[in-house]
Amino acid sequence: MAVVAKGMWCTMRPLLPVVQIWDLDARRWVRTLRRSPVKVVFPSGQVVERKRPPEKQLRKAASEASSLAQRQKPPHQTAPSQTPSTWEEAGLRYDKAFPGDRRLSSVMTIVKSRPFREKQGKILLEGRRLIADALKAGAVPKVFFFSRLEYIKELPVDKLKGVSLIKVKFEDIKDWSDLVAPQGIMGIFAKPDHVRMTYPETQLHHSLPLLLICDNLRDPGNLGTILRSAAGAGCSKVLLTKGCVDAWEPKVLRAGMGAHFQVPIINNLEWETVPNYLPPDTRVYVADNCGLYAQAQMSNKASDQGWVCDRRFLKFHKFEEEEEDCVDIRTGKDWFPELEVQSYDLDWTEAPAAVVIGGETHGVSLESLQLAENTGGKRLLIPVVPGVDSLNSAMAASILLFEGKRQLRVRVEHLSRDRN
Repeated sequence: MAVVAKGMWCTMRPLLPVVQIWDLDARRWVRTLRRSPVKVVFPSGQVVERKRPPEKQLRKAASEASSLAQRQKPPHQTAPSQTPSTWEEAGLRYDKAFPGDRRLSSVMTIVKSRPFREKQGKILLEGRRLIADALKAGAVPKVFFFSRLEYIKELPVDKLKGVSLIKVKFEDIKDWSDLVAPQGIMGIFAKPDHVRMTYPETQLHHSLPLLLICDNLRDPGNLGTILRSAAGAGCSKVLLTKGCVDAWEPKVLRAGMGAHFQVPIINNLEWETVPNYLPPDTRVYVADNCGLYAQAQMSNKASDQGWVCDRRFLKFHKFEEEEEDCVDIRTGKDWFPELEVQSYDLDWTEAPAAVVIGGETHGVSLESLQLAENTGGKRLLIPVVPGVDSLNSAMAASILLFEGKRQLRVRVEHLSRDRN
């Protein structure tokens, strides 16, 4: 039986290649039958050319036209250089910070150390809106720390070239932040220079011949609010003398709500250099925060010498008790500058005006009173109800600045009426 089976296997084996060859030839014959000949040559030598169907002719013409256009097409030329509009086109890259990264320690140093900020010339900005305002005004970024890539992609791409981008955990930003609800992005910027900044056109268009001088302002929240009022009123410039809190401290930046990038701020000035930043013929007015003494002077119940609205001077130099101390031994002149007091709502903006705002604790300095005297300025009184010590510095500054804006607007309206 085994022999018979073996013989049958041997006889069937050659048939397999024949079946495979037949199947392959059959497929070729089918494809050949489907083809339509281009030319037919008869035995007599006659040649008949077969016409292609219209659709095939169109396809061939389109193919030939495409190949011809491809041969005649000039080499690919790169479009003129344009500013990349997306993150991918700009080819930006970012790093991921790991625990113990030394780059992160510089953030807290900038936040807490004013000497470091002044020495290194760097500041820290937090929040998408504040960072966007800074970039728009021309501030130069150095490093960005962010927790989500979307926060960086929201910023202008052309402003991010050459900037170190570092992705960190949100918990780390939360540890650094002073905000109740951190926004997940911080930026280290070069300390802005008011000369190189680009302030908004609307702000420049509404700028007034009105300046603000901050004297001995120590509270960050007050200074930030004052800067915000100065920008809102249209001040042309804000001067900060030595003794004021740093304008670029995080708490001041937070209270300013972007005012730092809307109005020029000149920081850390000596009183001797303040006149260099004032327009010609500027009159300096001092905000009076001792209403009772000023009201007494206005009613002729006090000496013509004038009272300095500072408890330090009032404590040691009361005119009734120590009249001899109010005279300078070297010059024989009054030690206190003679400044007339007037109500804040009377006209005091006939010339370019600068308003001095003092701190609540230390008040205005003697140098500010001397500058006001030299420029023909006065003390501006904001009357308060008897028994009230004084107004908040930020509130007093807002009242005076917007009153100055009102007076200037009224003057412009009167001039336009006279011309018509």
